[in-house]
Amino acid sequence: MPVVLFASLAAVSYSQTGREKAHPNIVFILADDLGYGDLSCYGQQKFSTPNIDRLANQGMLFRQHYAGCTVSAPSRSSLLTGMHTGHTPIRGNKEWKPEGQWPMPSESFTIAEMLKSRGYTTCAVGKWGLGYIDTEGDPNSQGFDEFYGYNCQSLAHNYYPDHLWHNHDKVILQENDSGKKGAYSADLIHKAAIDFIEKNKGKPFFLYYATTIPHAELAAKDDYLKQFLGKYEPEKSFKGTDSGPSFRLGPYGSQPDSHAAFAAMIKELDDYVGEIIDKLRTLGIEKNTVIIFSSDNGPHMEGGGDPDYFKSNGGLKGHKRDLYEGGIRIPFIVKWQGKIKPGSVSNHVSAFWDIMPTLAEITGAKPPENIDGISFLPSLLGKKHQKEHDYLYWEFHEQGGKMAVRQGNWKAIKLNVDKSPGNATELYDLSNDPSEARNIASQNPDIVIKLEDIMKQAHTPSIVFPFASEPSR
Repeated sequence: MPVVLFASLAAVSYSQTGREKAHPNIVFILADDLGYGDLSCYGQQKFSTPNIDRLANQGMLFRQHYAGCTVSAPSRSSLLTGMHTGHTPIRGNKEWKPEGQWPMPSESFTIAEMLKSRGYTTCAVGKWGLGYIDTEGDPNSQGFDEFYGYNCQSLAHNYYPDHLWHNHDKVILQENDSGKKGAYSADLIHKAAIDFIEKNKGKPFFLYYATTIPHAELAAKDDYLKQFLGKYEPEKSFKGTDSGPSFRLGPYGSQPDSHAAFAAMIKELDDYVGEIIDKLRTLGIEKNTVIIFSSDNGPHMEGGGDPDYFKSNGGLKGHKRDLYEGGIRIPFIVKWQGKIKPGSVSNHVSAFWDIMPTLAEITGAKPPENIDGISFLPSLLGKKHQKEHDYLYWEFHEQGGKMAVRQGNWKAIKLNVDKSPGNATELYDLSNDPSEARNIASQNPDIVIKLEDIMKQAHTPSIVFPFASEPSR
């Protein structure tokens, strides 16, 4: 009995002293295809996001934060490995049989593995897309103690799937031929997140909450949908595209209303975020938790998505699958009570590959030496000695291949890299043209040459995700 009591007292002491100094909990909420302008705190006018706004009012809102890529898998690979898409192992949404996407190799070192080295319990819920069960990219093989959700991004288009995964166990939700509507997957994923927080409230944890909202298909629950029906102008089109599913709706109304469905899904997401914040407060661990909210890329145009109607890209050029600002500049909010000044706004230029070194500095972990990220903890804490990137780099291996570089306020973009490697590079000055409306490459040939050289240096060839001129697997 004395030994047990001593152990209990030691655990209490750890949770109340040392843990508060170096082991804050970390909750990273990643929306799916949420645009830069899809939150009211970022200017959305057609609906409101009060809980996410509350997060921004209690923390820091970033104006110039970028996703790892312009589609899911490479963006998430960049986030978890601290490398931009010229170096990170997964650079596209390449499929894997029988289910899922190309697996991250075993030698990858993720944020989850880094935090486990500091004693964190780790969990991923939602959409994975970085390796099928029992492959090297399986979330349990990449540092996550627990996983619940979609292993496959393609299956995540369906909000009423026949199965999800809990670690290596396939959880059957409905039979394919039953014709019976199953559970709404976003609710199941949210419950798994809440349960994980509850179960681990007494020790340091890392929760990677990769919700599928608002990715197409657009499918809101009926009780949310009816709040928005009739509020918006009719859609011009709600057909699917070659890269996305067709629109699906619940029983309300004879005509699809994808505008209402989209707003309803954002409302659901906002309520989920509010419940996470409230749970942390109820458990008494809100002050010792870093909460991060972001999105994996710009807004989609599939399955009834209408980002132009909602101004989802916040007035920026482009959407998902573009390397223009609208495809990669994303909402990014961080709250850390007592550490980050409430209601603060940062113009620091940062990206997904900066998350790993930032969390390393917060927790005292040691990040790998070969990453591309820079810690932005000084910015979070209001310090003046924030190190800046020499450049940011992206590459995209669809639609003929694309590359982009930002250096200072200069932004260079090269399209059709596969078919026309000698294609002219576009150049924009983001300081006075954030919407990238004026290509000024012809007036600045020296800048173009300099940024093209950076593109060459930043890209390391990949046999799995090659450009056309490179060897492939």
